[in-house]
Amino acid sequence: MQQRSLWRRAPGDSDGGRPSAFASLRIRNYRLYALGQTTSVVGNWMQNIAVGWLTLRLTHSGTLLGVVTGARYLPVLLLGAWGGLVVDRHDTRRLLTLTQACSAAQAALLTVLSWADVMALPLLLALMLAMGLTSVFDNPARQSLVSELVDREHLSNAIAINSTFVNTAKLVGPGLAGVVIAALGVTPCFALDTVSFVAVIASLLMLRSREMYPVEREERAGGQIRAGLTYIRRTPQLLYPMAMVYVTGMLTWEFPVTLPLLTTSGFGAGPAAYGASMACMSVGGVIGGFAAMRRRRHLGTRSLSWSALIWGALICAAALAPTLPTALLILVFVGSGSITFNSSAKTLMQLEAVPHMRGRVMSIWSIGWLGGTVFGAPAIGAIGAAWGARSALLVGGLAAAGGGAAVLARSLADRTP
Repeated sequence: MQQRSLWRRAPGDSDGGRPSAFASLRIRNYRLYALGQTTSVVGNWMQNIAVGWLTLRLTHSGTLLGVVTGARYLPVLLLGAWGGLVVDRHDTRRLLTLTQACSAAQAALLTVLSWADVMALPLLLALMLAMGLTSVFDNPARQSLVSELVDREHLSNAIAINSTFVNTAKLVGPGLAGVVIAALGVTPCFALDTVSFVAVIASLLMLRSREMYPVEREERAGGQIRAGLTYIRRTPQLLYPMAMVYVTGMLTWEFPVTLPLLTTSGFGAGPAAYGASMACMSVGGVIGGFAAMRRRRHLGTRSLSWSALIWGALICAAALAPTLPTALLILVFVGSGSITFNSSAKTLMQLEAVPHMRGRVMSIWSIGWLGGTVFGAPAIGAIGAAWGARSALLVGGLAAAGGGAAVLARSLADRTP
């Protein structure tokens, strides 16, 4: 299949000047997909909060809460590269529709087991592993489909819009879950999550195939996972960003561990302070997302390195903040920096990856950004326990800044843009 070379312009876009922050939403297919995904993310965050609450109710153990959380990411860590290859071989929209249907069925089963009051830890662990297995294919499919819905010119804007919507959902979902759990318990959260999948499945079915940008699918052959890894290793524009993603995914993006430690042990505050810290991060993420949506400058390894370096410096400042209000203020900028780095990394890798390798490239990204939590969260928690709450956040900041500085120096030496 021949790749289209003539990109369509979104209706209403101007030929010059600063682009609209919502330019990609003028494209019907992307608009449907973004709205469906946002609805589903709200439901997913309601489920995440409810699962944590249910785990604590069943076990009264913070350690087992970590085990349940890790169970969901373990399949991504072990099988993520294979999932990316499956995405490269098959129609992305059909595969994503299937994974979303599986996720809906899993959420429905969780609802029934909770409603019947027969949930036990082994059942919950099994469900988390099943959800993680679905994510092996779902994550790279979701990342890859965006590039089939918009042209290259709008890809950066589309990813930024998605990041902004996701962070808005992070504000809405947990807050709504808290209200529902307090009034009705965890079961309605699981039920609402099940219903939310209807929106994303409907949006996928409503996409117009003739308005998509099809890519050539990989034929089945041996050694294709190894070929994907070799491709990344030999492509500096992918290798350097991927290295930063792995460092930050394992050591920096552990805020569910570092922020509770900072607010409780570091400042002696209660759960409300932790909620405030997460809210500040999410508000900053929305602000950063809007800024990224209007970004016009060229993305490259050097600009991504600067993004990581600045983000890391902000995290260090939050770790060393003298008072809680000061830390909360800095966390707004940390949240903005996190979205700037994350959306830039995803955009750069999708732009640089050849279409038939994109699924594998984004699956390797998922292993680092999500699967790294399996090892990173316990390690950062141990650092906080051994050297103090602030040290856990400080290590993450130093990792991001150090990784950005190292890649910046290497890219300058190699003359990688």
